Amino acid sequence: MILNTKTLFRGINNICSIVKIFNASHEIPGMNSKEDVESFLGSKLNLQVPTIDETGYPNIQPVWFYHDKDKNRIYILTSSTAKKTLNVRNNSKVLVVDDCNIPYEGVKGRGTATIFRDQTTLISAAEKISTKYNRSLDNPASKSMIDRSKEQDAVVIEINPKFFSTWDFGKMQ
Repeated sequence: MILNTKTLFRGINNICSIVKIFNASHEIPGMNSKEDVESFLGSKLNLQVPTIDETGYPNIQPVWFYHDKDKNRIYILTSSTAKKTLNVRNNSKVLVVDDCNIPYEGVKGRGTATIFRDQTTLISAAEKISTKYNRSLDNPASKSMIDRSKEQDAVVIEINPKFFSTWDFGKMQ
């Protein structure tokens, strides 16, 4: 049973990029607004990227990510030879984010992934992810991430979410 259906995130230039948000369960409250979801995706949690390997088994990788709320896209930076990248080339279905701290809350969903190799996209993603998790581009971890983004084997995986289901146990207290 799906409750509390809402339409979110209109794509730029009126491109039909609509993501629906649902409560994950009728017994557990979900997030109530687009702003709740955007705030959650803007936090410093890891994105758990589930991909399917060539034998049909799941491969789940925690990664840092950046959510562009204007484009409704999620970006991760990784190596072109990483298992998640190889899996995305064969099957582009991905997406889960959650918080394992009490009170439990989360956003999960489905989306499709596209791989980009151009320097503009790589550097932009590296800067946004570094700023999100390191708060500055001036620290050594940020500089390292940006330098790695300029390497030949770096890629950006862009995730286009199709829907989100949410839960927020904090609303039950």
